[in-house]
Amino acid sequence: MSNVNLLIGGRHFTVACAKGEEARVAELGRMIDAKVVSMGELAGQSEARMLLFAALLLADELHETKEHAAAAPPPYDPELIERAGHRLESIAVQLEKLAEGLEDLSPEP
Repeated sequence: MSNVNLLIGGRHFTVACAKGEEARVAELGRMIDAKVVSMGELAGQSEARMLLFAALLLADELHETKEHAAAAPPPYDPELIERAGHRLESIAVQLEKLAEGLEDLSPEP
């Protein structure tokens, strides 16, 4: 186990983490501190309330991100694109045959 010292909202915290996770925990701590700083006067509350509000704001951002991801178009699927291309080619061939048939039925001017 390792310890990481974090500065969040002007307060020092020591957090234990697995070896090799120190940089990640420090980065997360900086994200929380940035959120606390963005809260303005809400950040001046008790330690517990400050962290609660920061957690709620971060959870809200995560929730919105998940909602947007769920509404995003599906990832690029090369096989699906290829099948659609073949199907469009087949439709184009059929349309050309229909057009030729219609031309054969047209009276000559």
